[in-house]
Amino acid sequence: MADTVLLCYCSCPDAVSAQALAEALVGEHLAACVNRVPGIRSTYRWQGAVTSDDEELLLIKTTARRFDALKARLLELHPYELPELIAVPVAHGHPAYLDWVQQAVGD
Repeated sequence: MADTVLLCYCSCPDAVSAQALAEALVGEHLAACVNRVPGIRSTYRWQGAVTSDDEELLLIKTTARRFDALKARLLELHPYELPELIAVPVAHGHPAYLDWVQQAVGD
């Protein structure tokens, strides 16, 4: 049976760290594709204060089987003390694309 494809969200402080993470995850077959979305503004509570920062958002396509390895590598490389990493199962999609994601990460 096919593995579940996941769409993972991860914010990065700048283009340099976003590109480095994208290249590592795809290069190491932990993600099939990473889209970089520049120009987001995040407002969040951190260490008791509300703050806002400019960031880039990564949209990472992987599978449930590769998620733990992706998470470990992302936590190792990410510059934030507490990186955002949220994974959402893809319920529907173009079957050929979902098959490609699975093949690209080695499932």
